[in-house]
Formats: sequence, structure tokens, C-alpha cells
Amino acid sequence: MNEDFMKEKPILPLLTTMALPMVISMLVNSLYNIIDSLFVAKISEDAMTALSLVYPVQNFINAVAIGFGVGINALISFHLGAKEGEKANIAATHGFFFSILHGVILTIGSIALIPTFLSRFTTDSNVLKSGVEYANIVFVFSIIIMMNLTFEKVFQSVGRMNVSMLGCIANIILDPLLIFGIGIFPKMGMRGAALATGIGQLLTLIFYLFAYFLRPISVRISRKYLILDKHLDLKLYGIGIPAILNLALPSLLISFLNGLLAAYDQCYVVVVGIYYKLQTFLYLPANGIIQGMRPLVGFNYGAGEIKRVKKIYHLTLCMNGVIMLLGMIICFTASPYLIGMFTDNATTISAGSNALRIICCGFLISTVSITASGALEGLSKGGQSLIISLLRYILFIIPIAFVLCKAFGPQYVFHAFWITEILTAAIAALLMKSSLRLPGTQA
Repeated sequence: MNEDFMKEKPILPLLTTMALPMVISMLVNSLYNIIDSLFVAKISEDAMTALSLVYPVQNFINAVAIGFGVGINALISFHLGAKEGEKANIAATHGFFFSILHGVILTIGSIALIPTFLSRFTTDSNVLKSGVEYANIVFVFSIIIMMNLTFEKVFQSVGRMNVSMLGCIANIILDPLLIFGIGIFPKMGMRGAALATGIGQLLTLIFYLFAYFLRPISVRISRKYLILDKHLDLKLYGIGIPAILNLALPSLLISFLNGLLAAYDQCYVVVVGIYYKLQTFLYLPANGIIQGMRPLVGFNYGAGEIKRVKKIYHLTLCMNGVIMLLGMIICFTASPYLIGMFTDNATTISAGSNALRIICCGFLISTVSITASGALEGLSKGGQSLIISLLRYILFIIPIAFVLCKAFGPQYVFHAFWITEILTAAIAALLMKSSLRLPGTQA
């Protein structure tokens, strides 16, 4: 398969072709996240609280899978652009091996530590029981998640963006059947929600295996490429670790917010959980466009096409800006309805509506940070991308949220979001401008 179309085809139709399958896939994934939470909320508000508390650990596992996949994707794209097919195969094979190893470690570690982790945020026995039940099942599938994301990034690196949505669709169908025991299915509650998620992941992996063997791509994963290459492995982790941290930092932020707000009222923990489910409808589709952009940036950077890299970045920025503007308008005008989908508790709806209106003020400006971060990863500049994420999720927002909470009360914590987005966007724009001005170092 010839990947030269990535540096020859006109940019708008090229980026649209690459991004559209990912945007659709991310929208389906977002729909699954929302529906999964809606069904869990029907069990009880305690179940929703448990899901919110488990989410940071679940997000961390996904961050490792996706983040290391970014390193795999960047190296493969670069070597394909530089006409180094053998090195691309080695990168894919080494990446696949390490991903499986990550899955084994995370499965054991997450199941062992989840009871202690949950007990740091709540003493409610029902919440603890529901959280452990859900986690013990869903974390068993960590290895499957790692393998899925590796295949996804390998396929993306050669321009095959048709990622399977089979898993998410299966999950949406199985959720009510297994949670509530419809028809021949047993009533499993939280365990059913976790099992539906795991089965969905397994079906996705099966789809990738069929696609890989029945419709071969130019990049191959093979035991013969599993040769010692310390330099390449360091590159994989050099790009992958910053990308992992970029994606894992929200877990740290959510845990901090849960700990800060739980001292005032448990409803704020539910509000934070609901917000992070709702925002996937914006940030996942935006991430879909970024995933379409990333291999194009990496390929053209490897081919020395710096002008095309700039055009691809700016077009992605505009497309994501449209998504975030629409999201800001919807969240500001329909916040009570959105929060009310997950709970009928009047206190939670009031607090959540207020929080959502405040947070959404930063959606549009956040376009700069998320697009710049993705582009820098595609340029193999993971360090600069990590700086943006550290500012956005740790260095700005945590101290600002803490000061606002202690000075004015918990309801003011959410102003930290839009303040942080403005500050981070300014720095992200400077970092990206500097990176686009210079060719940079070779991957």
C-alpha cells in the first residue's frame, strides 16, 4: 500500500477523509459513555457515585493504552514518510509487545489497589461495594484494551481510519440487558455494566484481527521484528510517556476534585462525574479530528513537507473550534436538562447546572490547547505536549481550584476551569508557533 497520498492529496479532503471515520467512532464511543452512565444512574445515585470514583483509575488504564499508542503511531508514520518500511515494522511489533506487558501489569495492580483507592473518597458501604464489583470485572479486560489501541494506532498510521465501532454498539445493547436482567439475561447490576464493557472490547479486538489478516496493510507485526533495538524502544517511550501523562493527568485532577469537594457534599462528586461523561461528547469528536491529523503531521514532517504541516494544523484548529463553540452554546442553554438525565436529586441538578454553565465558558478557548498538544505529539515533540497538559490539568487548575474553594466555597471551584483554559491556551499558542517555525529534530 502506497501512503504517499498523505503528502499529495489536497489538505481539506485529505483531513476530512482521515478524520471523519474517527469522529464518527468517537461519537459512538461518547454515546456509549453517556448511555452506560444513564443506565448505571437508574440503579441508584450510590451506583453513579461509585462509577464516578472508579472513573479516574479506568481513565488511567485507557491513558496508558492510548498514550503509548500515540508513540507507536508517531514512529510508524515518521518512518513511512521517510521510506523506512523495515523500521516501521519494528516499531509496530515492539509497540504491540510492550502494550501486552502494560496490560498484564495494570490488570494485577488495578484490581489489587482499587479497594484502598475507593476508601480514600468514601466510607459508604454501598458505594464501596458497587465500585469494587464494577472494577474487578472491567479491569480484567485491560490486556484486551491495550491490544485494541495498538491495532487502532497501527491502522491509523497507514491511513486506514475505519476503526471498529462494533464494541461500543455491542456495549450499548448489552448494558440494559445485563444490568436489569431483561429476557434470558440475569440481573447483574454494576457487574452487568462492567461485563458489557468488557465484551464490547473483546468484540472490537476480534474485528481488528479479522481486518489485519483478511485485508493486509503495509505495516506488519511479526516475531521476526522482535529484535533488540534499544534506540527505537527509547523513542517509543520518549513519545509515549508524555502522551500517557497527557491523558492520565485528568485522572489526577478528578481525584483531587473528588477529595476536595467530598468534604462539603457528596453531590459534588456526582456532579464532577456527570460533567466528565458529558464532555466526552465534545472532546472525543475533537480528538477524532486530532487522530486524523496526527499521522498526516507525522508523515509530512518525516517527508520534510513543513508547509503542509502548518496548513493541516490550522485547518484542524478551525474544525475543532466549530465543535467546541456548538458545545458551549448547548451546555450553557440546556444545562438543567443535561444534568437531569443522570439524577432526579434537586440539589445535584442545581449544583450541576451551575457548574456546567461555568465550565463551558472555557470550551472554545480550549481548542488551542488540545489541538496544539495533538500536533506536537505528531511532530514527536512529546515534551512540549506534556507541558501543555501539565499546565491544563495540574499546575494551573489545582491551585486555582483550591484557593477558590477555600476562599469562596465549593461552588466557585468550577471557575478554575475557564481561567485555566485561557492561561494554557496562551502558552500552547507560543509553543506551537515556535515548533511550526523550525523543522525541529528528527524522530
